[in-house]
Amino acid sequence: MGCVNTHDDVPRWSSYVAIGDSFSEGLWDPYPTDPDHQRGWADRLALVLNDRRVAAGAEPLRYANTAIRGKLLRSILVDQVPRAIEMRPDLVSMVGGGNDILRPRADIDRLARDLEHGVVRLREAGIDVLLATGFDAKAGMVAVTRSRVGVYNSMIWSIAQRHGCHVLDLWGMRSLQDWRMWSEDRLHLTPEGHTRVRDAALVGLGLAPEASDWDTPLEAQAPTPAVRRARENAEWARTHLVPWIQRRVRRVSSGDTRTAKQPELSPVLRGGEINAEDRD
Repeated sequence: MGCVNTHDDVPRWSSYVAIGDSFSEGLWDPYPTDPDHQRGWADRLALVLNDRRVAAGAEPLRYANTAIRGKLLRSILVDQVPRAIEMRPDLVSMVGGGNDILRPRADIDRLARDLEHGVVRLREAGIDVLLATGFDAKAGMVAVTRSRVGVYNSMIWSIAQRHGCHVLDLWGMRSLQDWRMWSEDRLHLTPEGHTRVRDAALVGLGLAPEASDWDTPLEAQAPTPAVRRARENAEWARTHLVPWIQRRVRRVSSGDTRTAKQPELSPVLRGGEINAEDRD
């Protein structure tokens, strides 16, 4: 079965569950009315799907998001996939493996086999699946993972083709090559980045994007002076890199004490409301 492409601007899915790690949880894209809670591309996608359904006279979308920052792929498959199947949604976005690939000894073949096992379980339950390729990291801390991400991406495309999945092609997004799309930690997107990924997800689902220029790169800016760049790199290392390394040494995750922000299928939220306690 080939990849599904609907070419229909009225979404057929009446329920959607996002599962994964910090990328799908939505770091760092806080709700304007409640900055303690994160929005992100998946919440933004759910809102568009809901509004298009309502505008077409269909019932509103029900949405859940069980993604939690720091989760490895195995945790996503063991904890989140069964819960998603229990909810019996029409659509699940499953994005994971990025945290695994940050580990130097990541087994890409094993990750792909595990991912495919999760896809098979979802598809056998009659659920449409949206996968995502990894970012094309050409610079920064994660640049050393570029070759591993590239191999993993090729496997994701093959998995999608075998099982009739949709694909959110992050690797191909030109706009994400601009650091202005990335937050201060250089690992997660800004609100603008999440908005553009939302449109890429719509395209991956065979729907029209909200903005026609969703992947148009930003206008070029003047190069950052070397002294300022060095100062910013030092501040980033002190604020983000060192704590990340310390967590790896202690074998703890930023998501160890967190719960899913929207664990049940519910009406789509528009502000900073939240259906579960989101605690540190």
